[in-house]
This record gives sequence, structure tokens and C-alpha cells, in this order.
Amino acid sequence: MTATTRNETPVAIETDGAELRMKEIGGGLTVAFARFSKGTDMGPALKGLPDDLCPCPHWGYLLKGRLRMRTGEGPEAYEVYEAGQAFYWGPGHAPEALDDCEYVDFSPTEEFARVVGHLTSPG
Repeated sequence: MTATTRNETPVAIETDGAELRMKEIGGGLTVAFARFSKGTDMGPALKGLPDDLCPCPHWGYLLKGRLRMRTGEGPEAYEVYEAGQAFYWGPGHAPEALDDCEYVDFSPTEEFARVVGHLTSPG
């Protein structure tokens, strides 16, 4: 078994509006600790992935703030998540922070690594 804290988890992505820390914890899963500043929209960064959305599923818990999750079911298709809610985000989503927010999620390691590779590749 593997355990980790947010501070022990390496930073994978850091921008003015976002921080993502991630670490493989075993069983084919990676834990991620994410922070988004209000107004951060991951949609543009996901361009080039299937349907321009994140294709990786995530299970987690929103610790702070509110987050709008757009889906591929049309331009007005989204759900809003608030602090204190557990969630499942299936493949085909793009997050936008409505407030400063933080969450922890668990994702299949290989799928998540491909998404992070896309987000961090130049160009």
C-alpha cells in the first residue's frame, strides 16, 4: 500500500491559475491534488484530445469552491460541483473554476498520464 499527502506529492503542472500534483499509488491508480483559481478554464488546454475534452475518468472529492464541468453533450451541457461533494467525472469533460477550488481525485494511471502529457507538451 502507498500513502501520500498533498505536500509529498510532486507538482506535475503549475501555472498562474492551476496546480496539479500527482503520484501513482498502486493498483493502476494515480492520486491528484488539484487547485484552480477562479476563472481557470481548462477547455483551451484540452484542445486536440478526443472531442477537445478530457478522455480520462476521475473519482474524487471537492474540498473547496465550485467547479463547472462541461461535457460533450452540447454547448450548454454541464454540471456544477460544490465543496463537500464526492464526484465521478466520466470521459469527455472540461473543468472551469467558478470560485477558487481544490479537489483530490483518483484516476487510471496510464490514461491520466496521456492527458497530462498533452497538457504539458509544448505548442
